[in-house]
Amino acid sequence: MQISAIICTHNRDTYLGAAIDSLLGQDFADDFEVVIVDNGSSDRTRAVVEQRTHNPRLKYVFEPVIGLSVARNTGAQAACGEILAYLDDDAVACADWLQALYSAYQNNSTLAIAGGKVTLLWPEGIQPPHWLSTGLAANLGAYDLGDSIVYIENPGLTPRGLNYSIRSSFLAEIGGFDTHLGRVGKKLLSNEELQMTELALQRGWQVAYLPNALVAHNVSPERLKRSWFFSRGWWQGISECYREQLAGKDGIGQLQRGSERFLRGLYKTLQYFSDPAERFDKIVYAYGQIGYLTAAIQGLLSPPKNTQPLTTNNKNIITHVL
Repeated sequence: MQISAIICTHNRDTYLGAAIDSLLGQDFADDFEVVIVDNGSSDRTRAVVEQRTHNPRLKYVFEPVIGLSVARNTGAQAACGEILAYLDDDAVACADWLQALYSAYQNNSTLAIAGGKVTLLWPEGIQPPHWLSTGLAANLGAYDLGDSIVYIENPGLTPRGLNYSIRSSFLAEIGGFDTHLGRVGKKLLSNEELQMTELALQRGWQVAYLPNALVAHNVSPERLKRSWFFSRGWWQGISECYREQLAGKDGIGQLQRGSERFLRGLYKTLQYFSDPAERFDKIVYAYGQIGYLTAAIQGLLSPPKNTQPLTTNNKNIITHVL
């Protein structure tokens, strides 16, 4: 098995079928598998997978412990491929997605992480709101570094998790995805991919943006409310605080950094007051720093978090090859 395509899903039966079909229909010459990690879903997720039981590539895994990073680690353990390609449950991959990813790894033995361009699929009859900036569109998954391959040196430009691949040997080397980062139910924690890029670069690996590994991401209607962006900004601030703490950058310095960024956000809000999109962008940024500062204060009052290794409680996992 050269490559394993993995979808980690939690209560997204509306979009899941199209995501799976885009993987089963890949134009890929070598052998591959599709692993569906059902992360404690209570909707029709299992039924959506069972409708496709005729395809021998499909593997179903149930992971009851809620959390995207937990589910990704479970998928990695269930997968057979040397390359692990993660697609979100509400995204659709282009027909040569796996081939574009696999070729990049085949041609570069030092490549640890790669991801591709992401476009947005808007709900029928809905246009992007006038207050949505390019920066905030990235919170919806949009990712475009151009039409040429880019080797990432700035972790802030790391590939999006919805269109993401990683070498399994590198993932094992670092102990898996850190379960303190990444979405957990309605808690919009993030920054797990940024942390992975930092670890890869520190160890001499490479990280790449591949324009031809194209994925389209559905924008659900609830994410077109201003309140969702405030919530997303808040959790982004908390995620950044956690990531710094896990990297040993915690302490009183976080209060200074968070305060400076909060004031910068307020200043830029006034600076762009006449531009609805940029003004809202800066307000969300400033609000996120409140989340950062809240987590930083909690960190000063409680013991530091420790990174969890890639381990799985086999008693909690049910695997079915459908």
